Amino acid sequence: MSGLISHLKGRAAEDRVLRAYQDSGHRLVCQRWRGPGGEIDLVLEKDGEVVFVEVKSSRSFAAAAAHLTRRQIGRLMASAEAALGFFPKGSLTPMRFDVALVDGHGQIDVISNALTAA
Repeated sequence: MSGLISHLKGRAAEDRVLRAYQDSGHRLVCQRWRGPGGEIDLVLEKDGEVVFVEVKSSRSFAAAAAHLTRRQIGRLMASAEAALGFFPKGSLTPMRFDVALVDGHGQIDVISNALTAA
């Protein structure tokens, strides 16, 4: 049962983050996109830039951030590369990777362009 609860909490966190991005003018391209490396939680677009968002939730922002591993970052990048093939400019599409952290109170902390140094 705890697996189901965790899954539902994760979905709720994704929905909360999606609303925050939409409120700032982003358009949802795809939610839970499956690529060769795994799933990308949110694929959004604003002003021609594609934003790949990984959502992590836990009791605190620090605990949520700790759930993102190097291996997962590599899988996200592989999936994003495949996703870019669906955009007219392909790999020349302006893009970034954001990590959205959600704490136990539902507060959101977005780290924009978080994976450039990974």
